[in-house]
Amino acid sequence: MSAFSNLPLVIEPADLASRLDAADLILVDLTSTARYTAGHLPGARFVDPKRTQLGQPPAPGLLPAKADLEALFGELGHRSDATYVVYDDEGGGWAGRFIWLLDVIGHHRYHYLDGGLHAWLAEGRETSDLVPAPVGGPLALPLHDEPTATREYLQSRLGAADLAIWDARGPGEYNGTKVLAAKGGHIPGAVNFEWTAGMDQARALRIRTDMAEILKSLGITPDKEIVTHCQTHHRSGFTYLVAKALGYPRVKGYAGSWSEWGNHPDTPVEL
Repeated sequence: MSAFSNLPLVIEPADLASRLDAADLILVDLTSTARYTAGHLPGARFVDPKRTQLGQPPAPGLLPAKADLEALFGELGHRSDATYVVYDDEGGGWAGRFIWLLDVIGHHRYHYLDGGLHAWLAEGRETSDLVPAPVGGPLALPLHDEPTATREYLQSRLGAADLAIWDARGPGEYNGTKVLAAKGGHIPGAVNFEWTAGMDQARALRIRTDMAEILKSLGITPDKEIVTHCQTHHRSGFTYLVAKALGYPRVKGYAGSWSEWGNHPDTPVEL
């Protein structure tokens, strides 16, 4: 049995600190090279957030090439019985996107360190400058479509009574006053709740404890399929994580996000 059995998706620093030596743990740091070098959680393996995205226009947020994912997870020592704990230093965007990647490869043994590095440091816990060596070479991975909404899929579902589109961008992007693509505005029917508004600034960027009530008030409810996006499915990594943590049964990330939708000639837009 895993040392992490019976823990919720979102865990506290104390939960992790007592399990850092667990044999099944793969601890993933998604901060930055500079931040990781300055000190990271003991045993954490750094993943450059850029490696979680395709990184090519017009939709850089799309899934990386399969070979690149297989190389990344080989370096991490991925195995079917591994338990991942992921963290970043921004409140959960990149960590949430990595959890989406784990869903894409069909691996569901994972946890998010609530508040990430900020919460760890706020409790005065130890850091390390030791860098674990890459474990191995590329390994074959299955890729699953279910965690991802493509543009075509989302366009075909517009107006469905059981669909809730969660736009994690800023209000200016949503209402079209800040334009970061050929077209400004938002996907028809999308509800805007900016990602950082879901973080508790007084609790080291932990997820707000009232998120379930907030989402209910916005009509983003568990009975619906939730499709979340931002500009490149980075900020919406956090909103994907929140919906998963709340136990919503149908959650998809729109990886193309606004960089794809807003640059496509045949997509409808609302202001």
